Amino acid sequence: MAYRLLFVCLGNICRSPSAENIMKHLVEQAGLTGQVECDSAGTSSYHIGSPPDRRMEAAAAKQGIAMTGSARQFNTEDFEAFDLILAMDRDNYRNICALDRSGKYHDKVKLMCDYAQAHGDREVPDPYYGGPDGFDYVINLLMDGCEGLLKDVKAKL
Repeated sequence: MAYRLLFVCLGNICRSPSAENIMKHLVEQAGLTGQVECDSAGTSSYHIGSPPDRRMEAAAAKQGIAMTGSARQFNTEDFEAFDLILAMDRDNYRNICALDRSGKYHDKVKLMCDYAQAHGDREVPDPYYGGPDGFDYVINLLMDGCEGLLKDVKAKL
């Protein structure tokens, strides 16, 4: 059975689909396709069904990452369906944990930046209202975090 990762941000059109697609790329490069599965979701319903943000797609393309998928909202079934849930920032983390009133799944919820190795950020900033540099920065930060996460996942496999 595959180890399942869920990346979560607010709207599921910038940060979490980027993390999902970067991780899929790294998993494929590591020859772990089929052993690790990735998905993404948003804590809000703002963009359900929308493709990833075009500016995020452009930033990812510079790193050779193709962006696929469409936005969906995080739901309580995700707690059972995934082995690890990665929140992009503390607000996302709190919103996810608030849906787990019993606290049963809190140990599955982590901050994405906990896995960053080269960046000191504690949260992945939302680039939505900024310029192209913010999108490039987020891709680099997520690449770093996903590389660290992959090391951790490999140790669990």
